[in-house]
Amino acid sequence: MVGRPIGTAGWAGKAFSRKPLARIMRCSPGVRVFKALGSAVAVTLLATAVGSCSRGSPGSANHAALVRTEIVQLQKRQASVTLTGEVQARFRADLSFRITGRVLERFVDVGAHVNAGDVLARLDPTEQQADLDAATAAQAAAESQLHVALANFDRQNALLADRYTTQVAFDQAQETLRSAESTLESAKAQLGAAKDALSYTELRAGAAGVITKRAIEVGQVVQSAQPVFSLAQDGDRDAVFDVYESVFFGDFNGSQISLALVSDPNVTTTGYVREVSPAIDPKSSTIQVKVAIQNPPPEMALGSAVAGTAKANPLAEITMPWTALMSFGTKPAVWIVDPATKTAALKTVEIASYEAGAVVVKAGLQPGDRVVVDGGKLLSSGELVTEDGGNS
Repeated sequence: MVGRPIGTAGWAGKAFSRKPLARIMRCSPGVRVFKALGSAVAVTLLATAVGSCSRGSPGSANHAALVRTEIVQLQKRQASVTLTGEVQARFRADLSFRITGRVLERFVDVGAHVNAGDVLARLDPTEQQADLDAATAAQAAAESQLHVALANFDRQNALLADRYTTQVAFDQAQETLRSAESTLESAKAQLGAAKDALSYTELRAGAAGVITKRAIEVGQVVQSAQPVFSLAQDGDRDAVFDVYESVFFGDFNGSQISLALVSDPNVTTTGYVREVSPAIDPKSSTIQVKVAIQNPPPEMALGSAVAGTAKANPLAEITMPWTALMSFGTKPAVWIVDPATKTAALKTVEIASYEAGAVVVKAGLQPGDRVVVDGGKLLSSGELVTEDGGNS
């Protein structure tokens, strides 16, 4: 007998081939075990998800926003402003010749220190010397005429006493004497004017100081009253500053200005505001302010650059780090932490000024308010917060 291979015709001829696979799996014991395990795993995963959702709820203290806060208080503040200026002489003069002429000699240059009476420049004195000679001769002639008139008057006076001359002759002699005296006075005045004109050919320093500007050369013809030198007189010194108009809005103390040499900050002194220009410079839009330097050190020479610092009167103001500043629409605002509920709320403020690393609050905060200074960029209104270290 020929045997049939196991698993071929036997399996094929049975009805098993026509049973649905699902029925076999439902009836299989191994499949039932697998289903039971799957149900248990599903329940475990569901419980884990529910627990996770419960722990991640916004109201949980374990997941409050971590921020850094600061309690604001009124602080004594003294604002200051520092500007750079230049040391100048308090008294300056433009020197010029009183007459017209050609420059014959020049004795000083810019930067030269001169004393009162020193000759700075000289004009050609030929014309003035000729006028002086003519005036001297005119005075000599007038003196001679006066001597003749005086002798004639004395003679007529003696003759009239003895009745040897007429009253008319005496009156004529007297008139001639008066005329000769007037002519002599006029000649003396002309001689004095000629001497002055000759002296005007020399330009002299009226006071001790430093020449800061020169506008002539030898051979140049200058007109009378044409400025040729600028003299900065020795003595009092001013620090001159170009100040922007906004600085005047502050309550600064102008009676005490600290001054320091830019090239050597160890050289310091003090001063006070002496003069404020009433007009604004149309080119720079600044106002010139002159500060009188008290006891200027020798190092603060003319033209030296100085730094002047003015301090405002002390004020009690609220300051906070600039990192605390947020915005509510177009207005500045800060996050305020409620100490009772530990929640954050956005509050608008008014800023007085912006400084390096801080802002000065003019209105909107009260002493004792706790503001968020770090970590407030992602906060939302009413959100629970906790401070670094657990103290909110």
